[in-house]
Amino acid sequence: MFKEPLITGEYYHIYNRGVDKRDIFNNLKDLERFKESIKQFNQVEGIGSLEMYRKSISVRALSSHSRRSKPLVAIVAFCINPNHFHFILKQLVDGGIAKFMQKILGGYTYYFNQKHQRSGSLFQGTYKYKSIKDDNYFRKIFGYVNQNYLIHDIPKHKLSFIFASDTEYQSGLFNFVSRVEGQEMLEIFGDKNNFKKHCQEIISIIRNERGKTSLDEPDELPQ
Repeated sequence: MFKEPLITGEYYHIYNRGVDKRDIFNNLKDLERFKESIKQFNQVEGIGSLEMYRKSISVRALSSHSRRSKPLVAIVAFCINPNHFHFILKQLVDGGIAKFMQKILGGYTYYFNQKHQRSGSLFQGTYKYKSIKDDNYFRKIFGYVNQNYLIHDIPKHKLSFIFASDTEYQSGLFNFVSRVEGQEMLEIFGDKNNFKKHCQEIISIIRNERGKTSLDEPDELPQ
């Protein structure tokens, strides 16, 4: 099946789920590892494994000239759920999204299999993507991704595995979200309250159409 090339400077909705609908986190340490992967693998210059990177931090910290490498992507929005994830990414360098996702999913799968004594794929094939070509669709998918966890009927004992970008937009403190992209989005919506209202409206429309869906059901993307 032909896939359109990922173009530098363009925005994309990236998503995937655990193989056989399985959870991708067994505990909070797994989630923290996934979050660390998102943060540290977003660099043009390779860092090897996270273990190697951690060991190098203390050495690099001694140099006042040490700087982080240029990012591969700008993260605009995200939602990590117990068994699947969504990102809105802007590709900053050629091949950036492919390299970023390969590092995250490959590194995390290796970690997860080693820790939990399993083998094989953890995710359902390669990641999926959809280009965001117009402002109307961007607004829909932006609200959809920021609060995707509200679309699903998530069991109480799995709520701690939710990690989403709406909290960064509501606080105005951008950590995983690109500060440049985050501030631009808030300017588009006017302020944090309008951002929150927009997300709630999008989620409300989707839930009115389909109700709360089980985590086992694949997401139907907004049109």
